[in-house]
Amino acid sequence: MADDPVGPGASPTAGDAPEGSPGDDGSRRPLEALELLLAEQRFRVGQYIRAHAVPVPPTPQRPRTPPRPGPVPEQPQAQELLDALPLAAMLIRPVLDERGAVEDFCYVGQNTAAREFTARTVPPEILPPWSGSVPLFERFPNLADTPVPRLLSDSYRTGRPQGPEPAEWSLPGAQGQLVRVSSEVRVAPCGGLLLLTWERGERDQARMVQAVQHLAKVCWAEWNLGDGTVEEAGLREVLGLPAGQRPPGLVDLARMMAPDSREPLYRALRDVLLGERDVLDLELCLTSPEERILRLIAEPVRPETGPVWTVRAVCRDVTADVRARVTAERAVQEARAQRERADTVAEVAERLRAAVLPGFPAELARRGVEAAAVYRPDSQTARVGGDWYKTRVLPSGQVLIALGDARGHGLDAVTLMAKLRHALAGLAFTGEGVERLTSWLNEVACDDGEESTATAVIARYHPARGLLRWTCAGHPLPVLVRDRRARLLEPPPGGPGLALGVQPGEAYTAAETPLIPGDVVLLYSDGLIERRGSDLDRDSSRLLRAVDDSARDGIPPGGEALDQYIRALVRALTGPHVADDATVLAFRLLRAEPDANDLP
Repeated sequence: MADDPVGPGASPTAGDAPEGSPGDDGSRRPLEALELLLAEQRFRVGQYIRAHAVPVPPTPQRPRTPPRPGPVPEQPQAQELLDALPLAAMLIRPVLDERGAVEDFCYVGQNTAAREFTARTVPPEILPPWSGSVPLFERFPNLADTPVPRLLSDSYRTGRPQGPEPAEWSLPGAQGQLVRVSSEVRVAPCGGLLLLTWERGERDQARMVQAVQHLAKVCWAEWNLGDGTVEEAGLREVLGLPAGQRPPGLVDLARMMAPDSREPLYRALRDVLLGERDVLDLELCLTSPEERILRLIAEPVRPETGPVWTVRAVCRDVTADVRARVTAERAVQEARAQRERADTVAEVAERLRAAVLPGFPAELARRGVEAAAVYRPDSQTARVGGDWYKTRVLPSGQVLIALGDARGHGLDAVTLMAKLRHALAGLAFTGEGVERLTSWLNEVACDDGEESTATAVIARYHPARGLLRWTCAGHPLPVLVRDRRARLLEPPPGGPGLALGVQPGEAYTAAETPLIPGDVVLLYSDGLIERRGSDLDRDSSRLLRAVDDSARDGIPPGGEALDQYIRALVRALTGPHVADDATVLAFRLLRAEPDANDLP
Protein backbone atom coordinates (compact mmCIF):
# COMPACT_ATOMS: atom_id res chain seq x y z
CA MET A 1 0.00 0.00 0.00
CA ALA A 2 1.10 3.60 -0.64
CA ASP A 3 0.59 4.51 3.01
CA ASP A 4 2.83 1.70 4.34
CA PRO A 5 6.28 2.86 5.53
CA VAL A 6 9.20 2.10 3.29
CA GLY A 7 12.30 0.87 5.08
CA PRO A 8 15.78 2.29 4.63
CA GLY A 9 17.44 1.19 1.46
CA ALA A 10 14.21 0.14 -0.19
CA SER A 11 13.73 2.25 -3.30
CA PRO A 12 10.95 0.90 -5.48
CA THR A 13 10.80 1.95 -9.11
CA ALA A 14 7.47 3.09 -10.56
CA GLY A 15 8.40 4.65 -13.87
CA ASP A 16 6.06 2.36 -15.76
CA ALA A 17 3.03 0.30 -14.85
CA PRO A 18 4.07 -3.23 -13.80
CA GLU A 19 3.45 -6.09 -16.11
CA GLY A 20 0.52 -8.20 -14.95
CA SER A 21 0.62 -11.92 -15.07
CA PRO A 22 -1.63 -13.72 -17.54
CA GLY A 23 -5.22 -13.52 -16.34
CA ASP A 24 -4.64 -10.38 -14.20
CA ASP A 25 -7.29 -7.73 -14.58
CA GLY A 26 -5.78 -4.88 -16.60
CA SER A 27 -7.60 -2.32 -14.45
CA ARG A 28 -5.35 -3.31 -11.50
CA ARG A 29 -2.15 -2.30 -13.22
CA PRO A 30 -2.63 1.49 -12.88
CA LEU A 31 -3.54 1.00 -9.19
CA GLU A 32 -0.40 -1.03 -8.53
CA ALA A 33 1.71 1.45 -10.47
CA LEU A 34 0.20 4.34 -8.47
CA GLU A 35 0.91 2.56 -5.18
CA LEU A 36 4.56 2.05 -6.17
CA LEU A 37 4.84 5.65 -7.40
CA LEU A 38 3.60 7.07 -4.10
CA ALA A 39 5.70 4.66 -2.07
CA GLU A 40 8.79 5.79 -3.96
CA GLN A 41 7.89 9.43 -3.38
CA ARG A 42 7.37 8.79 0.31
CA PHE A 43 10.83 7.24 0.43
CA ARG A 44 12.32 10.32 -1.26
CA VAL A 45 10.56 12.66 1.17
CA GLY A 46 11.91 10.61 4.11
CA GLN A 47 15.42 10.74 2.70
CA TYR A 48 15.20 14.51 2.24
CA ILE A 49 13.92 15.06 5.78
CA ARG A 50 16.66 12.92 7.30
CA ALA A 51 19.35 14.63 5.21
CA HIS A 52 18.19 18.09 6.19
CA ALA A 53 17.44 17.42 9.86
CA VAL A 54 19.14 19.96 12.16
CA PRO A 55 20.82 18.28 15.16
CA VAL A 56 19.83 19.71 18.53
CA PRO A 57 22.90 20.17 20.77
CA PRO A 58 22.55 19.04 24.38
CA THR A 59 21.75 21.83 26.81
CA PRO A 60 24.55 22.26 29.37
CA GLN A 61 23.50 22.11 33.01
CA ARG A 62 24.19 25.48 34.62
CA PRO A 63 23.17 26.71 38.01
CA ARG A 64 20.02 28.71 37.74
CA THR A 65 20.35 32.30 38.88
CA PRO A 66 17.09 33.96 39.85
CA PRO A 67 16.43 37.23 37.98
CA ARG A 68 16.73 40.48 39.80
CA PRO A 69 13.42 42.09 40.61
CA GLY A 70 12.77 45.15 38.47
CA PRO A 71 10.61 48.18 39.12
CA VAL A 72 6.88 47.50 39.44
CA PRO A 73 4.99 49.18 36.55
CA GLU A 74 2.01 51.36 37.32
CA GLN A 75 -1.26 49.42 37.09
CA PRO A 76 -3.35 50.42 34.03
CA GLN A 77 -6.82 51.76 34.47
CA ALA A 78 -9.83 49.56 33.59
CA GLN A 79 -10.67 51.60 30.48
CA GLU A 80 -7.08 51.31 29.26
CA LEU A 81 -7.27 47.54 29.60
CA LEU A 82 -10.59 47.53 27.77
CA ASP A 83 -9.23 49.66 24.92
CA ALA A 84 -6.22 47.35 24.61
CA LEU A 85 -8.48 44.50 23.51
CA PRO A 86 -8.34 43.99 19.72
CA LEU A 87 -11.99 42.87 19.71
CA ALA A 88 -15.07 45.06 19.90
CA ALA A 89 -16.23 44.82 23.53
CA MET A 90 -18.95 46.14 25.85
CA LEU A 91 -19.10 46.10 29.62
CA ILE A 92 -22.45 44.87 30.84
CA ARG A 93 -23.74 45.24 34.39
CA PRO A 94 -26.37 42.76 35.59
CA VAL A 95 -29.42 44.39 37.19
CA LEU A 96 -30.72 42.30 40.10
CA ASP A 97 -34.17 42.26 41.64
CA GLU A 98 -34.94 42.15 45.39
CA ARG A 99 -34.28 38.40 45.50
CA GLY A 100 -30.90 38.74 43.79
CA ALA A 101 -32.05 37.32 40.45
CA VAL A 102 -31.02 38.99 37.19
CA GLU A 103 -33.88 41.01 35.75
CA ASP A 104 -32.03 43.11 33.17
CA PHE A 105 -28.62 44.05 31.81
CA CYS A 106 -27.23 47.56 31.46
CA TYR A 107 -24.72 48.70 28.88
CA VAL A 108 -22.17 50.64 30.96
CA GLY A 109 -19.03 50.85 28.84
CA GLN A 110 -17.28 50.09 25.53
CA ASN A 111 -13.80 50.05 24.11
CA THR A 112 -12.16 51.77 21.15
CA ALA A 113 -12.70 48.76 18.85
CA ALA A 114 -16.46 48.87 19.60
CA ARG A 115 -16.63 52.59 18.76
CA GLU A 116 -14.73 52.00 15.52
CA PHE A 117 -17.02 49.07 14.65
CA THR A 118 -20.10 51.24 15.23
CA ALA A 119 -18.72 54.10 13.12
CA ARG A 120 -17.82 51.69 10.33
CA THR A 121 -21.06 49.69 10.36
CA VAL A 122 -23.91 51.85 11.64
CA PRO A 123 -24.88 55.21 10.03
CA PRO A 124 -24.85 57.99 12.66
CA GLU A 125 -28.51 58.89 12.12
CA ILE A 126 -29.59 55.35 13.09
CA LEU A 127 -27.95 55.08 16.51
CA PRO A 128 -27.57 58.15 18.75
CA PRO A 129 -24.20 58.56 20.50
CA TRP A 130 -23.78 56.52 23.68
CA SER A 131 -23.87 58.83 26.72
CA GLY A 132 -23.71 56.47 29.67
CA SER A 133 -25.36 53.52 31.34
CA VAL A 134 -28.48 52.42 29.50
CA PRO A 135 -30.51 49.16 29.43
CA LEU A 136 -28.86 46.95 26.83
CA PHE A 137 -32.04 45.71 25.16
CA GLU A 138 -33.53 49.18 25.17
CA ARG A 139 -30.65 50.51 23.08
CA PHE A 140 -30.46 47.33 20.96
CA PRO A 141 -33.97 45.78 20.98
CA ASN A 142 -33.21 43.12 18.36
CA LEU A 143 -30.42 41.66 20.48
CA ALA A 144 -33.14 40.11 22.63
CA ASP A 145 -33.86 37.59 19.85
CA THR A 146 -30.25 36.35 19.69
CA PRO A 147 -28.16 34.05 21.92
CA VAL A 148 -26.81 37.13 23.77
CA PRO A 149 -29.38 37.15 26.68
CA ARG A 150 -28.71 33.46 27.35
CA LEU A 151 -24.94 33.86 27.19
CA LEU A 152 -25.08 36.79 29.62
CA SER A 153 -27.31 34.89 32.08
CA ASP A 154 -25.22 31.69 31.91
CA SER A 155 -21.95 33.55 32.37
CA TYR A 156 -23.27 35.44 35.40
CA ARG A 157 -24.78 32.28 36.89
CA THR A 158 -21.78 29.97 36.35
CA GLY A 159 -18.96 32.48 36.55
CA ARG A 160 -17.46 30.99 33.38
CA PRO A 161 -16.91 32.31 29.83
CA GLN A 162 -19.62 31.48 27.31
CA GLY A 163 -19.43 31.16 23.53
CA PRO A 164 -18.46 31.73 20.90
CA GLU A 165 -21.85 31.48 19.18
CA PRO A 166 -23.06 33.07 15.94
CA ALA A 167 -25.55 35.88 16.36
CA GLU A 168 -27.38 38.08 13.87
CA TRP A 169 -29.36 41.18 14.68
CA SER A 170 -30.47 44.34 12.92
CA LEU A 171 -30.96 48.02 13.58
CA PRO A 172 -33.82 50.02 12.03
CA GLY A 173 -32.52 52.53 9.53
CA ALA A 174 -33.79 55.56 7.67
CA GLN A 175 -36.65 55.12 5.19
CA GLY A 176 -37.42 51.62 6.42
CA GLN A 177 -33.95 50.24 5.69
CA LEU A 178 -32.21 47.81 8.05
CA VAL A 179 -28.58 47.50 9.06
CA ARG A 180 -27.69 43.80 9.51
CA VAL A 181 -24.97 42.74 11.93
CA SER A 182 -23.61 39.18 11.91
CA SER A 183 -20.84 38.15 14.30
CA GLU A 184 -19.57 35.59 16.74
CA VAL A 185 -20.24 36.69 20.33
CA ARG A 186 -18.55 35.73 23.60
CA VAL A 187 -19.35 36.62 27.21
CA ALA A 188 -16.87 36.40 30.09
CA PRO A 189 -17.11 37.43 33.77
CA CYS A 190 -15.10 40.56 34.59
CA GLY A 191 -15.26 41.30 38.29
CA GLY A 192 -18.86 42.12 39.03
CA LEU A 193 -19.48 42.93 35.38
CA LEU A 194 -19.73 40.92 32.17
CA LEU A 195 -17.53 41.45 29.11
CA LEU A 196 -19.43 41.03 25.82
CA THR A 197 -17.17 40.77 22.74
CA TRP A 198 -17.97 40.16 19.08
CA GLU A 199 -16.07 39.70 15.84
CA ARG A 200 -16.40 38.26 12.37
CA GLY A 201 -15.25 34.86 13.55
CA GLU A 202 -13.64 31.91 11.88
CA ARG A 203 -16.77 29.83 12.31
CA ASP A 204 -18.83 32.39 10.42
CA GLN A 205 -16.28 32.53 7.64
CA ALA A 206 -16.05 28.75 7.54
CA ARG A 207 -19.84 28.54 7.29
CA MET A 208 -19.80 30.91 4.31
CA VAL A 209 -17.01 28.92 2.66
CA GLN A 210 -18.97 25.71 3.16
CA ALA A 211 -22.06 27.31 1.64
CA VAL A 212 -20.07 28.41 -1.40
CA GLN A 213 -18.51 24.96 -1.76
CA HIS A 214 -21.90 23.28 -1.48
CA LEU A 215 -23.51 25.57 -4.08
CA ALA A 216 -20.63 25.26 -6.54
CA LYS A 217 -19.96 21.55 -5.76
CA VAL A 218 -16.30 22.42 -5.27
CA CYS A 219 -13.74 21.45 -2.63
CA TRP A 220 -10.02 21.50 -1.93
CA ALA A 221 -7.66 18.84 -0.68
CA GLU A 222 -3.98 18.38 0.14
CA TRP A 223 -2.47 14.90 0.01
CA ASN A 224 0.68 14.71 2.15
CA LEU A 225 3.01 12.26 0.41
CA GLY A 226 5.32 11.95 3.42
CA ASP A 227 2.90 10.57 5.98
CA GLY A 228 -0.22 9.78 3.91
CA THR A 229 -2.47 12.27 5.70
CA VAL A 230 -5.16 14.25 3.89
CA GLU A 231 -6.31 17.75 4.67
CA GLU A 232 -9.54 18.73 2.96
CA ALA A 233 -12.60 20.92 2.99
CA GLY A 234 -15.70 19.55 1.28
CA LEU A 235 -13.95 16.62 -0.42
CA ARG A 236 -16.23 13.99 1.08
CA GLU A 237 -19.36 15.88 0.07
CA VAL A 238 -18.15 16.30 -3.52
CA LEU A 239 -17.29 12.60 -3.71
CA GLY A 240 -20.60 11.59 -2.13
CA LEU A 241 -18.97 9.99 0.93
CA PRO A 242 -20.49 9.95 4.45
CA ALA A 243 -19.44 12.86 6.66
CA GLY A 244 -17.70 10.62 9.21
CA GLN A 245 -15.68 8.60 6.71
CA ARG A 246 -11.92 9.10 6.49
CA PRO A 247 -11.05 11.24 3.46
CA PRO A 248 -9.56 9.09 0.68
CA GLY A 249 -5.90 9.08 -0.21
CA LEU A 250 -4.81 9.19 -3.83
CA VAL A 251 -4.86 5.39 -4.16
CA ASP A 252 -8.28 5.23 -2.51
CA LEU A 253 -9.49 7.90 -4.91
CA ALA A 254 -8.19 5.87 -7.86
CA ARG A 255 -10.08 2.82 -6.60
CA MET A 256 -13.30 4.85 -6.79
CA MET A 257 -12.70 5.60 -10.48
CA ALA A 258 -13.68 3.82 -13.64
CA PRO A 259 -10.77 1.79 -15.07
CA ASP A 260 -10.28 4.15 -18.00
CA SER A 261 -9.71 7.09 -15.60
CA ARG A 262 -7.02 5.38 -13.49
CA GLU A 263 -4.33 5.38 -16.17
CA PRO A 264 -4.63 9.17 -16.89
CA LEU A 265 -4.42 9.88 -13.13
CA TYR A 266 -1.33 7.74 -12.76
CA ARG A 267 0.39 9.33 -15.79
CA ALA A 268 -0.42 12.87 -14.63
CA LEU A 269 0.81 12.27 -11.06
CA ARG A 270 3.99 10.66 -12.37
CA ASP A 271 4.70 13.69 -14.56
CA VAL A 272 4.09 16.05 -11.62
CA LEU A 273 6.32 14.09 -9.24
CA LEU A 274 9.09 13.84 -11.82
CA GLY A 275 8.94 17.58 -12.52
CA GLU A 276 7.66 17.20 -16.08
CA ARG A 277 4.42 19.02 -15.41
CA ASP A 278 3.54 21.92 -13.09
CA VAL A 279 -0.24 21.59 -13.13
CA LEU A 280 -2.51 18.66 -13.88
CA ASP A 281 -6.07 19.16 -15.08
CA LEU A 282 -8.17 16.02 -15.46
CA GLU A 283 -11.78 14.96 -15.84
CA LEU A 284 -12.16 11.67 -13.99
CA CYS A 285 -15.12 9.30 -14.03
CA LEU A 286 -16.05 7.93 -10.61
CA THR A 287 -18.13 4.80 -10.19
CA SER A 288 -18.20 4.63 -6.40
CA PRO A 289 -20.20 5.39 -4.35
CA GLU A 290 -22.17 6.55 -7.40
CA GLU A 291 -21.40 7.58 -10.94
CA ARG A 292 -20.16 11.14 -11.26
CA ILE A 293 -17.52 13.13 -13.11
CA LEU A 294 -14.84 14.92 -11.12
CA ARG A 295 -12.65 17.68 -12.45
CA LEU A 296 -9.34 17.74 -10.60
CA ILE A 297 -6.87 20.61 -10.92
CA ALA A 298 -3.73 20.05 -8.87
CA GLU A 299 -0.22 21.39 -8.35
CA PRO A 300 2.85 20.05 -6.54
CA VAL A 301 4.14 21.59 -3.32
CA ARG A 302 7.86 21.17 -2.64
CA PRO A 303 10.77 22.88 -0.92
CA GLU A 304 13.15 24.76 -3.16
CA THR A 305 15.56 21.90 -3.65
CA GLY A 306 13.57 18.94 -2.39
CA PRO A 307 11.05 16.45 -3.72
CA VAL A 308 7.31 16.99 -4.01
CA TRP A 309 5.84 16.24 -0.60
CA THR A 310 2.26 17.47 -1.09
CA VAL A 311 -0.24 17.46 -3.93
CA ARG A 312 -2.66 20.36 -3.55
CA ALA A 313 -5.89 20.19 -5.57
CA VAL A 314 -9.20 21.82 -6.23
CA CYS A 315 -11.95 19.36 -7.16
CA ARG A 316 -15.35 20.05 -8.63
CA ASP A 317 -18.29 17.81 -9.43
CA VAL A 318 -18.90 18.59 -13.11
CA THR A 319 -21.34 15.75 -13.76
CA ALA A 320 -24.22 18.04 -14.69
CA ASP A 321 -21.97 20.23 -16.86
CA VAL A 322 -20.47 17.29 -18.76
CA ARG A 323 -23.85 15.67 -19.31
CA ALA A 324 -25.26 18.97 -20.55
CA ARG A 325 -22.26 19.34 -22.86
CA VAL A 326 -22.68 15.81 -24.18
CA THR A 327 -26.39 16.43 -24.72
CA ALA A 328 -25.62 19.65 -26.56
CA GLU A 329 -22.99 17.92 -28.73
CA ARG A 330 -25.46 15.16 -29.56
CA ALA A 331 -28.06 17.78 -30.43
CA VAL A 332 -25.55 19.53 -32.72
CA GLN A 333 -24.65 16.22 -34.36
CA GLU A 334 -28.31 15.34 -34.81
CA ALA A 335 -29.03 18.79 -36.23
CA ARG A 336 -26.08 18.39 -38.60
CA ALA A 337 -27.33 14.95 -39.65
CA GLN A 338 -30.84 16.30 -40.18
CA ARG A 339 -29.39 19.15 -42.19
CA GLU A 340 -27.43 16.71 -44.32
CA ARG A 341 -30.57 14.63 -44.83
CA ALA A 342 -32.52 17.76 -45.70
CA ASP A 343 -29.81 18.80 -48.16
CA THR A 344 -29.96 15.36 -49.75
CA VAL A 345 -33.75 15.54 -50.01
CA ALA A 346 -33.47 19.05 -51.40
CA GLU A 347 -30.97 17.95 -54.02
CA VAL A 348 -33.13 15.03 -55.10
CA ALA A 349 -36.25 17.18 -55.14
CA GLU A 350 -34.50 19.96 -57.02
CA ARG A 351 -33.32 17.57 -59.70
CA LEU A 352 -36.81 16.13 -59.93
CA ARG A 353 -38.28 19.62 -60.14
CA ALA A 354 -35.82 20.59 -62.87
CA ALA A 355 -36.96 17.52 -64.78
CA VAL A 356 -40.67 18.24 -64.47
CA LEU A 357 -40.71 22.06 -64.81
CA PRO A 358 -39.66 22.56 -68.43
CA GLY A 359 -39.26 25.61 -70.59
CA PHE A 360 -41.79 26.68 -73.18
CA PRO A 361 -42.23 25.05 -76.59
CA ALA A 362 -41.32 27.08 -79.69
CA GLU A 363 -44.75 26.32 -81.19
CA LEU A 364 -46.33 28.88 -78.83
CA ALA A 365 -45.03 31.78 -80.87
CA ARG A 366 -46.44 30.28 -84.04
CA ARG A 367 -49.86 30.26 -82.34
CA GLY A 368 -49.57 33.96 -81.57
CA VAL A 369 -48.86 33.57 -77.86
CA GLU A 370 -45.85 33.74 -75.55
CA ALA A 371 -45.32 32.64 -71.95
CA ALA A 372 -42.93 33.16 -69.03
CA ALA A 373 -42.74 31.63 -65.55
CA VAL A 374 -41.01 32.41 -62.27
CA TYR A 375 -40.67 29.99 -59.38
CA ARG A 376 -39.37 31.07 -55.97
CA PRO A 377 -39.11 28.24 -53.42
CA ASP A 378 -39.87 28.48 -49.71
CA SER A 379 -36.58 29.55 -48.09
CA GLN A 380 -37.43 27.59 -44.94
CA THR A 381 -38.07 24.18 -46.50
CA ALA A 382 -34.81 23.39 -48.30
CA ARG A 383 -36.13 24.36 -51.77
CA VAL A 384 -38.68 21.54 -51.92
CA GLY A 385 -42.30 22.33 -52.82
CA GLY A 386 -45.31 21.23 -54.83
CA ASP A 387 -45.89 24.11 -57.28
CA TRP A 388 -46.07 23.11 -60.95
CA TYR A 389 -47.09 24.48 -64.34
CA LYS A 390 -47.56 23.20 -67.88
CA THR A 391 -47.88 24.74 -71.35
CA ARG A 392 -48.23 22.72 -74.55
CA VAL A 393 -49.56 23.14 -78.08
CA LEU A 394 -52.03 20.31 -78.72
CA PRO A 395 -52.54 18.53 -82.05
CA SER A 396 -55.78 20.48 -82.44
CA GLY A 397 -53.82 23.75 -82.45
CA GLN A 398 -55.20 24.71 -79.08
CA VAL A 399 -52.79 25.66 -76.28
CA LEU A 400 -52.88 23.90 -72.91
CA ILE A 401 -52.06 26.20 -69.97
CA ALA A 402 -52.11 24.97 -66.35
CA LEU A 403 -50.71 25.82 -62.94
CA GLY A 404 -51.15 23.83 -59.72
CA ASP A 405 -50.00 23.53 -56.14
CA ALA A 406 -49.63 20.10 -54.48
CA ARG A 407 -50.22 20.07 -50.74
CA GLY A 408 -47.24 20.28 -48.38
CA HIS A 409 -43.50 20.19 -48.96
CA GLY A 410 -40.86 17.56 -49.50
CA LEU A 411 -40.60 14.60 -51.80
CA ASP A 412 -44.26 13.65 -51.29
CA ALA A 413 -45.37 17.03 -52.64
CA VAL A 414 -42.92 16.85 -55.54
CA THR A 415 -44.06 13.31 -56.34
CA LEU A 416 -47.75 14.30 -56.43
CA MET A 417 -46.89 17.37 -58.47
CA ALA A 418 -45.07 15.19 -61.02
CA LYS A 419 -47.98 12.73 -61.20
CA LEU A 420 -50.55 15.46 -61.84
CA ARG A 421 -48.44 17.27 -64.40
CA HIS A 422 -47.62 14.17 -66.42
CA ALA A 423 -51.20 12.90 -66.15
CA LEU A 424 -52.49 16.20 -67.51
CA ALA A 425 -49.97 16.16 -70.36
CA GLY A 426 -51.21 12.76 -71.47
CA LEU A 427 -54.93 13.29 -70.85
CA ALA A 428 -54.92 16.57 -72.81
CA PHE A 429 -54.27 14.62 -76.01
CA THR A 430 -57.72 13.04 -75.73
CA GLY A 431 -59.20 16.32 -76.94
CA GLU A 432 -61.65 16.40 -74.03
CA GLY A 433 -62.67 19.76 -72.57
CA VAL A 434 -60.99 21.27 -69.52
CA GLU A 435 -63.95 20.25 -67.36
CA ARG A 436 -63.35 16.56 -68.01
CA LEU A 437 -59.56 16.94 -67.73
CA THR A 438 -59.96 18.49 -64.28
CA SER A 439 -62.29 15.70 -63.12
CA TRP A 440 -59.78 13.09 -64.32
CA LEU A 441 -56.97 14.83 -62.40
CA ASN A 442 -59.20 14.80 -59.32
CA GLU A 443 -59.50 11.02 -59.61
CA VAL A 444 -55.72 10.68 -59.95
CA ALA A 445 -55.21 12.69 -56.74
CA CYS A 446 -57.93 10.74 -54.88
CA ASP A 447 -56.32 7.44 -55.81
CA ASP A 448 -52.95 8.65 -54.53
CA GLY A 449 -54.03 8.73 -50.86
CA GLU A 450 -55.87 10.80 -48.28
CA GLU A 451 -53.07 13.35 -47.92
CA SER A 452 -52.68 13.83 -51.69
CA THR A 453 -54.57 17.03 -52.36
CA ALA A 454 -53.77 19.87 -54.70
CA THR A 455 -55.25 23.01 -56.22
CA ALA A 456 -55.04 23.92 -59.88
CA VAL A 457 -56.26 26.11 -62.74
CA ILE A 458 -56.58 24.12 -65.99
CA ALA A 459 -57.01 26.29 -69.12
CA ARG A 460 -57.13 25.84 -72.88
CA TYR A 461 -56.69 28.71 -75.33
CA HIS A 462 -58.62 28.48 -78.64
CA PRO A 463 -56.72 30.64 -81.17
CA ALA A 464 -59.50 30.58 -83.80
CA ARG A 465 -62.01 31.97 -81.32
CA GLY A 466 -59.67 34.13 -79.20
CA LEU A 467 -61.16 32.36 -76.22
CA LEU A 468 -59.67 31.08 -72.98
CA ARG A 469 -61.69 28.31 -71.33
CA TRP A 470 -60.57 27.41 -67.82
CA THR A 471 -61.56 25.58 -64.65
CA CYS A 472 -60.61 26.25 -61.04
CA ALA A 473 -60.07 23.48 -58.47
CA GLY A 474 -59.77 25.36 -55.18
CA HIS A 475 -57.11 27.66 -56.63
CA PRO A 476 -56.73 31.49 -56.59
CA LEU A 477 -58.51 33.08 -59.54
CA PRO A 478 -56.40 34.18 -62.54
CA VAL A 479 -55.67 37.86 -63.19
CA LEU A 480 -56.22 39.55 -66.56
CA VAL A 481 -54.01 42.54 -67.46
CA ARG A 482 -55.59 44.64 -70.21
CA ASP A 483 -54.68 48.20 -71.13
CA ARG A 484 -52.32 48.41 -68.13
CA ARG A 485 -55.12 47.61 -65.67
CA ALA A 486 -55.59 44.39 -63.76
CA ARG A 487 -58.71 42.54 -62.63
CA LEU A 488 -59.57 39.11 -61.29
CA LEU A 489 -61.36 36.87 -63.76
CA GLU A 490 -64.90 35.94 -62.86
CA PRO A 491 -65.08 32.37 -61.46
CA PRO A 492 -66.74 29.57 -63.43
CA PRO A 493 -70.50 29.19 -63.09
CA GLY A 494 -71.29 27.79 -59.66
CA GLY A 495 -67.98 29.06 -58.30
CA PRO A 496 -64.60 27.35 -58.04
CA GLY A 497 -64.71 23.60 -57.55
CA LEU A 498 -63.16 21.57 -54.75
CA ALA A 499 -59.43 21.02 -54.57
CA LEU A 500 -58.13 17.93 -56.33
CA GLY A 501 -58.09 14.79 -54.19
CA VAL A 502 -60.81 15.89 -51.76
CA GLN A 503 -63.91 14.18 -53.13
CA PRO A 504 -64.06 11.47 -55.84
CA GLY A 505 -66.55 12.09 -58.64
CA GLU A 506 -66.44 15.88 -58.31
CA ALA A 507 -67.75 17.71 -61.41
CA TYR A 508 -66.13 20.96 -62.55
CA THR A 509 -67.47 23.78 -64.74
CA ALA A 510 -65.50 26.03 -67.06
CA ALA A 511 -65.39 29.82 -67.39
CA GLU A 512 -64.89 31.47 -70.79
CA THR A 513 -62.76 34.59 -71.13
CA PRO A 514 -62.42 36.31 -74.54
CA LEU A 515 -58.90 37.63 -75.16
CA ILE A 516 -57.60 40.37 -77.41
CA PRO A 517 -54.02 40.96 -78.58
CA GLY A 518 -51.90 42.44 -75.77
CA ASP A 519 -53.86 40.73 -72.99
CA VAL A 520 -51.75 39.05 -70.30
CA VAL A 521 -53.25 36.32 -68.13
CA LEU A 522 -51.48 35.58 -64.83
CA LEU A 523 -51.79 32.22 -63.11
CA TYR A 524 -50.12 32.03 -59.70
CA SER A 525 -49.88 29.93 -56.56
CA ASP A 526 -51.22 31.06 -53.21
CA GLY A 527 -47.68 31.51 -51.83
CA LEU A 528 -47.46 34.69 -53.90
CA ILE A 529 -50.23 36.51 -52.03
CA GLU A 530 -51.07 34.77 -48.74
CA ARG A 531 -49.83 36.44 -45.55
CA ARG A 532 -50.25 35.33 -41.96
CA GLY A 533 -53.07 37.18 -40.26
CA SER A 534 -54.54 38.43 -43.54
CA ASP A 535 -57.64 37.36 -45.55
CA LEU A 536 -58.28 36.48 -49.19
CA ASP A 537 -59.93 39.80 -50.12
CA ARG A 538 -57.07 41.81 -48.70
CA ASP A 539 -54.49 39.54 -50.34
CA SER A 540 -56.25 39.84 -53.71
CA SER A 541 -56.41 43.65 -53.43
CA ARG A 542 -52.70 43.79 -52.69
CA LEU A 543 -52.04 41.57 -55.72
CA LEU A 544 -54.07 43.78 -58.08
CA ARG A 545 -52.32 46.93 -56.82
CA ALA A 546 -48.91 45.31 -57.39
CA VAL A 547 -49.91 44.16 -60.91
CA ASP A 548 -51.17 47.66 -61.74
CA ASP A 549 -48.00 49.29 -60.42
CA SER A 550 -45.77 46.92 -62.37
CA ALA A 551 -47.78 47.45 -65.58
CA ARG A 552 -48.17 51.21 -65.22
CA ASP A 553 -45.65 51.88 -68.01
CA GLY A 554 -46.84 48.92 -70.05
CA ILE A 555 -45.24 45.54 -70.62
CA PRO A 556 -42.77 45.71 -73.50
CA PRO A 557 -43.06 43.07 -76.22
CA GLY A 558 -40.91 39.96 -76.19
CA GLY A 559 -40.58 36.95 -73.93
CA GLU A 560 -37.64 38.42 -72.05
CA ALA A 561 -39.62 41.57 -71.18
CA LEU A 562 -42.54 39.42 -70.01
CA ASP A 563 -40.16 37.42 -67.82
CA GLN A 564 -38.69 40.60 -66.28
CA TYR A 565 -42.18 41.92 -65.60
CA ILE A 566 -43.28 38.89 -63.57
CA ARG A 567 -39.95 38.73 -61.73
CA ALA A 568 -40.43 42.34 -60.62
CA LEU A 569 -43.98 41.47 -59.59
CA VAL A 570 -42.80 38.53 -57.46
CA ARG A 571 -40.15 40.68 -55.76
CA ALA A 572 -42.71 43.36 -54.99
CA LEU A 573 -45.11 40.88 -53.40
CA THR A 574 -42.72 38.56 -51.53
CA GLY A 575 -39.70 40.66 -50.61
CA PRO A 576 -36.31 39.02 -49.93
CA HIS A 577 -37.78 36.04 -48.05
CA VAL A 578 -40.56 33.76 -49.23
CA ALA A 579 -42.84 32.19 -46.59
CA ASP A 580 -44.18 29.61 -49.08
CA ASP A 581 -43.48 28.47 -52.63
CA ALA A 582 -44.44 31.24 -55.04
CA THR A 583 -44.99 30.55 -58.75
CA VAL A 584 -46.30 32.85 -61.50
CA LEU A 585 -47.11 31.77 -65.07
CA ALA A 586 -47.75 34.65 -67.51
CA PHE A 587 -49.56 34.01 -70.82
CA ARG A 588 -49.69 36.86 -73.35
CA LEU A 589 -51.75 36.95 -76.58
CA LEU A 590 -49.70 38.50 -79.38
CA ARG A 591 -52.20 38.22 -82.22
CA ALA A 592 -55.33 36.35 -83.21
CA GLU A 593 -54.56 33.30 -85.36
CA PRO A 594 -57.64 31.63 -86.87
CA ASP A 595 -57.02 27.94 -87.46
CA ALA A 596 -59.30 25.56 -89.31
CA ASN A 597 -58.29 22.74 -86.98
CA ASP A 598 -59.35 24.63 -83.85
CA LEU A 599 -62.05 22.54 -82.23
CA PRO A 600 -64.65 23.76 -79.74
